[in-house]
Amino acid sequence: MTAESVEHHVQWPVPPLDGYTVDDLFTLPDLPPHTELIDGSLVFVSPRRRFHGNMVDLLVFGLRSSGLPAEFRVSREMTVVLDRRNGPEPDVSVIRTDAITGPEQTSYRANDVLLAIEVVSPESESRDRTTKPHKYAAAGIPNFWRVEASGTDGRPVIHVYELDPLTRAYIHTGMHHDRIKVDKPYSIDIDLTAIDEL
Repeated sequence: MTAESVEHHVQWPVPPLDGYTVDDLFTLPDLPPHTELIDGSLVFVSPRRRFHGNMVDLLVFGLRSSGLPAEFRVSREMTVVLDRRNGPEPDVSVIRTDAITGPEQTSYRANDVLLAIEVVSPESESRDRTTKPHKYAAAGIPNFWRVEASGTDGRPVIHVYELDPLTRAYIHTGMHHDRIKVDKPYSIDIDLTAIDEL
């Protein structure tokens, strides 16, 4: 018996002349999970690392357990439509409850998002530190958190930003190591050392 060589052909979509739109993001067949749209280009996400998954779990649980007001909900890995050519997917979002339309929903509008959180991975470092925060701020999302693994012990460090309504840019308001305790978009208190138990 001989082994036949298996050829794997990938049919990459050919981008339109002016780039993709959010409508394309939701209608192109067979896109990989968590594909994002940034400036009309499709961005494919690398496999997640353990730190990333554990941090998302910790934040989702912590945000929901911190006295989440009835008018807010916490969502993970959902596209946020910023404009016609930008549909990023924050790792975690706090959204308005009335933005939820049902179980088949695939996105939220930027004006329904109160907090966008990105957990930085090596492949998304530039997007998570510069591109996405700039776009979230321009779209008017009032709060942004960037989560990174500390270079010394691998523990989470959360950089907190608030939107300056005059400049439509984020202002760094704090850096949190073992615990994040803030009052925007609501009163939040999360023990970050709990990641050691995940």
